[in-house]
Amino acid sequence: MRRFILGLDEGTTNLRSVLYDVDLNKIVDINQRSFHQYYPKSGYVEQDATEILNGIISTSKTVLTRNKVKKEELLGVGITNQRETVVAWNRETGKPIYNAIVWQCRRTTKYMKSLPNEIKEKIKEKTGLIPDPYFSASKMKWIIDNVKDAKKLLKQDNLCFGTIDCYLATMLTGNFVTDVTNASRTMLMNIKTLDYDDELLSYFKIPRSSLPKILPCDSHFGKIKKFLDAPLCSIIGDQQSSMIGQGAVNYGSTKVTFGTGGFILTNIGKNIDKLPEKLLVTVASSLNGETEYAIEGSIYSACSGLNFLKHNLSLYDDVKKTSDMARSLPDNEGVYFVPAFTGLGAPYWNNDARGEISGITFSTKKEHIVRAMLESMAYNTKAVFDEMKKEGQRFSHISVDGGGSNNDFLLQFLADMLNHDVVRSSTSEATVMGAIYVAMLSLKLIDKNGIIKLSSGKEVFCPNMTDAERKKYYDGWQKAIKKV
Repeated sequence: MRRFILGLDEGTTNLRSVLYDVDLNKIVDINQRSFHQYYPKSGYVEQDATEILNGIISTSKTVLTRNKVKKEELLGVGITNQRETVVAWNRETGKPIYNAIVWQCRRTTKYMKSLPNEIKEKIKEKTGLIPDPYFSASKMKWIIDNVKDAKKLLKQDNLCFGTIDCYLATMLTGNFVTDVTNASRTMLMNIKTLDYDDELLSYFKIPRSSLPKILPCDSHFGKIKKFLDAPLCSIIGDQQSSMIGQGAVNYGSTKVTFGTGGFILTNIGKNIDKLPEKLLVTVASSLNGETEYAIEGSIYSACSGLNFLKHNLSLYDDVKKTSDMARSLPDNEGVYFVPAFTGLGAPYWNNDARGEISGITFSTKKEHIVRAMLESMAYNTKAVFDEMKKEGQRFSHISVDGGGSNNDFLLQFLADMLNHDVVRSSTSEATVMGAIYVAMLSLKLIDKNGIIKLSSGKEVFCPNMTDAERKKYYDGWQKAIKKV
C-alpha cells in the first residue's frame, strides 16, 4: 500500500497542496494557486479568508484525485501558514465578518505607538515580541473597534479570532484550535506558560473565549472530512516550519528564508532567561512534549522588492535573470536600495521609514538597481546576525530557503557579508516539508535525527571577500539606512 502525507502550505501570496510519498521520501505532486491581495488604503493589506479556504480545498482535491489516492493511503495532513494574519468570523455561521488583516498591514501603527512604555515593556517581557502592528493583537482590537457587528457578536460570545491556521483547522475539522508557534505570534500568549495571558488580553480588550485552544505542533487537531477522512496531525507557523524543513532542530542552527519578507531564526534551545533588546524570541516548536525557542529577526521586504522591480519598474521579465544581471557588474558603484516599502523590521523597527535608492549617477544602469536590491537582503540579514552576536549567540550551521535561495549572486554575497559558509536548502519546499515532517513525527514515522538526515543541503557557498571589501560595502549600507 502506498503511504502519503498531504502538506497544506498557505503563504502570503500563494497557497499550495503538496503530496509527499513517505516511502519514496519525496514530493510527488504540487498544486498551487495565487490569491488576491487588497490594499484599501495606504499601509492597509487584506485578503479574503474564504478565497483562501476554498483554494486549499480545491488544490487538495486536485492532487489527491490526479494521483488516485485512496482513503487508507492518506496517513495525515499538516498545515503551515503565514503568521500573524488575523481572521474574525461568526462562530455560528463560520463566515468571516471582515477581510483577513495581513501581517504586513500597518493600520494599527498609531495605536501601538500610543501604548504607555510600561505596557510595551510588559508585552516584551511576557511575549518575547517587540510591540508592533506586525503582530495579531492590535489587528483584533481594530476589528472590534471598527467592524460592524463585531461588538454585538462578542457580547453573544459568537466572535472567533484566529490566525490563518486556526481558521483553516476550524473550517476543515470543526475544532477551534491553533498551535503554539502561531499563538506565540499573536502578542497575547505568554511564552513561558504557553497560554494566553490575562494581563495581555486586558490591554487589548480581547476575551479569552474568542480565541482558540493552544496545542503542541504535533497534536491530533481533529479529522478533516472536507476531502477524505484524514487526521490533521500538524500545525506550525511558516518560519518555524522552515526551520524544521531545513533541519535547524539543534541549538545554534540557523535558517534564513528569503520569501515575501526575510526571516532569520536561530535555535536557542529551552533557555529564554535573557530577552534580546532589538530581536524577537518566539516558540520554535513544541514536539514530543518538549518546547524549544528561537531568536528571530524579521525583514519586512525581501523578494517582494524583486517583484516591485519587475512589475512596477519593468526592469526584467523573469526574476531568474537577476543573478546574472547583478554578476555582470564588478561592484555596486555605490548604489544602495533600502526596500522600506512598509517600514523597516529588525533590527531597526521603524514603521515610518520608506524606501530609497541612493548613489545614482549618470552611469547607473538597471543592473545596478537590481544588484542593489539583492544586496539589501544580505545587508539586512547581516544586521540581524550582528545583533544576535551582541546577545552572545553563536552559529553552527546556516541554511537558506525560499524563492531567493535560488539566486546564486544573493547566496554568495550573503556568505561574504556574514563571513560564514551558507548552505542552500536541499529543497525549495522546505517550509511545507517542515509541516510534513511534524506530521510524520506525530504519526511516529520519523524522529529528530531522521529530519536532519532527510533535510541536509549539499550546495555550500563559502565567503570569498576581504575584510576591507566587506567593511566598504556594509558601511555604505549603514549610511543608506540612516537616510531613511
